[in-house]
Amino acid sequence: MTKKRIISLVDGFNLYHAVCDLKQNHLKWNNLWSLSEAFIKPTQEVLSDVYFFSAYATWKQQSHLRHLKYVQALEAVGVKTVLGHFKQKKRRCHSCKNEFIAHEEKETDVNIAIHLLDLAHRKAFDKALIITADSDLCPVINLITEKFNDINITILVPPGRYAIARELRSKVPTIKIKQSHLENNLLPAEVTDRYTGNIIKRPNEYKKS
Repeated sequence: MTKKRIISLVDGFNLYHAVCDLKQNHLKWNNLWSLSEAFIKPTQEVLSDVYFFSAYATWKQQSHLRHLKYVQALEAVGVKTVLGHFKQKKRRCHSCKNEFIAHEEKETDVNIAIHLLDLAHRKAFDKALIITADSDLCPVINLITEKFNDINITILVPPGRYAIARELRSKVPTIKIKQSHLENNLLPAEVTDRYTGNIIKRPNEYKKS
């Protein structure tokens, strides 16, 4: 029997902020490949690709360095990274009326939609897992389910985000990612790149206390 090809597309910051709310920093060192595999049926399905969509907050030096290291570790286990960017935006404080510079993540939703459509047109998968709670992806999900009858989509909702994923839940099958799923799918303290032999060490901030 030919197994169904499964891809996983991860909305990086959507998952990251959900993990932040758990106040368990070690869960940020998560193996997105094995986490995605936890939601497939091994006898009938095979995970062929995992895509991590994110952007670097370059103005936060230490956070940026941890993010770089995390991406290196993910790529070492086979995850493909697709990066957007942050855009500076002037905002005004409602209390003091002073202006300040804020940063807004751009392109992640568009990148997920483009990749999903491109892969669907190339018949590169049979089923897509999308890790997100962002309803901005509903239009592309509607299009995929309407135009590609042989493709299935399942939403994996990050912890604590099930209520706000109401619109997504009305479109396609939805599964909760539990904290235990994250706990059971952590990267090791040292990750060896299968191609270069380089060792990526887990940041101290992501060590379980």
